[in-house]
Amino acid sequence: MMLRYALQTIRDRKGGFLGAFLALMCAAALITACGTLLETGLRGRIATERYAAAPLVVSADQNVHRTTVKHKGNGKTKVKHKSKPVAERAWLSAAVADRISNLEGVRKVVPELTFLAQPVTRSAPRFAAHPSYGHSWASAPLTPFALVAGRAPASEDDVVIDRGLAEQKGLKPGDRLVVQSTSTPRPYRISGIAAPAGRGDLRQQSSLFFSTAEAERLAARPGRISALGVMPAPGTDLNRLKQQVAQALKGTTAQVATGDDRGPVEFLDAAGARIKLVSMGGAMGGTSLLIAILVVVGTFALSIQQRHRELALLRAIAATPRQVRRLLGREALAVGFVSGVLGALAGLPLAGWLHSRFIDMGVIPATLERTAGIFPACAALGVTLLGAWAAARISGRRIARIRPAEAMAESTVERGPARGRIVAGLVLLAGGAALVAVLSVLRTEAAATPVTFLAVVVSATAVSLLGPFLVRLASVLLAGPLRLAGSGGPLATANIRGNSTRMASVVTPLTLLIGMTCTVLFVQPTLGDAARAQAHDGVRAAWVLAAQGPGVPSAAAETIRRTPGVTAATEVVRTTVRVGLDKYPAQGVTQAGLARTWDPDVTSGSLTDFTTGPGTAAISELAADRLGLHPGSELKLHLGDGTPATLTVAAVYSRGLGFGDLTLPHDLLARHMDNPLAATVLVAGDSGRDELAAALKQFPGVSVLAPAAADRLQADRQQENAAVNHLAMGLVLAFTAIAVVNTLAMSVSERIREFAMLRLAGATRRQVLRMLRIEALSVLLIAAALGSGIALAVLTAFSIGMTGSAAPAVLPLVYATVVGAAALLALTATALPGRLALRVRPVEVATSRQ
Repeated sequence: MMLRYALQTIRDRKGGFLGAFLALMCAAALITACGTLLETGLRGRIATERYAAAPLVVSADQNVHRTTVKHKGNGKTKVKHKSKPVAERAWLSAAVADRISNLEGVRKVVPELTFLAQPVTRSAPRFAAHPSYGHSWASAPLTPFALVAGRAPASEDDVVIDRGLAEQKGLKPGDRLVVQSTSTPRPYRISGIAAPAGRGDLRQQSSLFFSTAEAERLAARPGRISALGVMPAPGTDLNRLKQQVAQALKGTTAQVATGDDRGPVEFLDAAGARIKLVSMGGAMGGTSLLIAILVVVGTFALSIQQRHRELALLRAIAATPRQVRRLLGREALAVGFVSGVLGALAGLPLAGWLHSRFIDMGVIPATLERTAGIFPACAALGVTLLGAWAAARISGRRIARIRPAEAMAESTVERGPARGRIVAGLVLLAGGAALVAVLSVLRTEAAATPVTFLAVVVSATAVSLLGPFLVRLASVLLAGPLRLAGSGGPLATANIRGNSTRMASVVTPLTLLIGMTCTVLFVQPTLGDAARAQAHDGVRAAWVLAAQGPGVPSAAAETIRRTPGVTAATEVVRTTVRVGLDKYPAQGVTQAGLARTWDPDVTSGSLTDFTTGPGTAAISELAADRLGLHPGSELKLHLGDGTPATLTVAAVYSRGLGFGDLTLPHDLLARHMDNPLAATVLVAGDSGRDELAAALKQFPGVSVLAPAAADRLQADRQQENAAVNHLAMGLVLAFTAIAVVNTLAMSVSERIREFAMLRLAGATRRQVLRMLRIEALSVLLIAAALGSGIALAVLTAFSIGMTGSAAPAVLPLVYATVVGAAALLALTATALPGRLALRVRPVEVATSRQ
């Protein structure tokens, strides 16, 4: 019975439920998209290419492990095993092959070498759009690759390229090809062209094959291999063979992979992208859910407020509080079900679009396939139903609890907010202040970022609950200026003061939109500007070498050192290392002549001790505080490929944002990186750019830049990283913008009787529209003040914690654009419904039934 009444109400009041329907549908779409990204990170398939013909692949353990033993008071112990992935490829000892080559069922063992090998076109130093790797021709059977033209590489000058690369570059056997590998770029003669036998060309990479001796030289890992392919004998049970191989490898760090588990062994970046996608999907989904709850509750509250008279009449004709709650709950479930289904369906292509955009932006590789499971859609539908039901019950508590006579009175005169709402608002306001205080002491981006956005949402929720009081206070402050706006000013002031609850429901999404947008746009510039300032102040070099390709070879740096007038050339490589299980950004620098090119602002210890000591490190103040280290302390860490190392802290510096938390000797760090080429080379001396450029002619793609130009390149890279965050949060902001338009349109469209009364009292259409514009601008001003205040408090706390100074980077033009866009939304969403409402003749409205 109650469901029938609910459906009838929805049919008769389609316009009143449209706002809630749109809010719920957008929320369901957003939750589905974020959930799909999260599921992709957890279960996304990484298909193998190079190892397609090797049913079993042996590789090194790509994780750092830590075991903790906790002794309990009752004599028991609790053992915990934790692991974290390393940044670079871990290599195996070549002797591992001897352990399994004679096992029963093993037909052949194929060692694999994988190393950087980028083809370079000298006429225009362009590098391939997708990764290119070098291998030994002996590992061709792993795919398997077979020659389609030419012959196998027989000397150190020969190379075999895959068919896809040959067609892309227009190459054929006998042509010369310059290859930038782990050392000096050098030309090779293309001896042959190969293609996967019985399969299409590789889609995610290019493969270059060298002779065994040349591949070992280029890999620069003597006695080690990147993987091992095991070819089983015909009729061998693969699972049984896997167990035998694992048993034979006990006591080593080797791991055994079969099936889809081979993909992460081949594509390390895809395996790492899983973690990033889980983090991004979880952050986006969590923020979306919090904002969706706030928006949906506000939308239902406005919808129920507009039906106050109708619900009061139900109470007056003996409807019980339970019946009213059930009616509202059934209505919400009906609207939530339809909007949830449609939103979940819309969320699937939205997830596909997000996945493709992340691939285009380089956040995740194309090898990580998107998972299109049903769980995110079902979860979104469930959240939508629960959110709609809870929002309706919360919003309808007051009208359902009070006596019928009071309900009729409240339907004509707005009452102040309930005591519980005030208490909840004050609690959330205190919670937002506490989060801001916590944010000011967080010194890592990973810890500060989620707290930043949570503080904005919690503060906006407090504004939502305390909104009527804030609107009344603002109306008092705006009363004077609004009198200057003509006849519409006093009317707008009276409306804002007399309908503070309705106005507060409009102020809330606008406050959230402005506050969240400013926070998203200014968080990265705050951090980036501080980092660039530190890097600018700390670079003493006259010139900086940078490369269009994978990096600057050590031979180029050595050539520069021999150039007349050059006093020092510092190679800089960058990666991440693990101290315990914690990840730290690290840079490797050439120690000789370092003081001439680099000044990290040493606060304790000595940079001289770092440059002269063989096993020394310099660390930032943040790392020193977190790790409890000082000059002379022992620093134990795992390098990029998981190799353990123990160093002595020689210096502590303050410019950690600009140069990373750990600075290590260049050769130590580069030996354990997949790409040992320098990211930059800092050059000190009085040589001119032309002399340096002339010395670098044999190194295609390497350019000489002034430090300011290098700073601009770094700023561009940071902008690319910021674009990822903008895309991730852009959907949340778009949802909030839709909620703003939705709420404003609902607020204006239900005032048709009020407009008719004003028209009958002598007001013209232009005067009524002018009043609406003044109201919209007043609401915008209130929301801009609240949203800007929230964003400024959060950004200031973020700046204090991350940079040590209360100086957030607020770009005036960007801020003006945000407020201008919000104003455009507010005026448009007010003017269009207002014009439609004024099209009806006032007499018809006045004589119609309420």
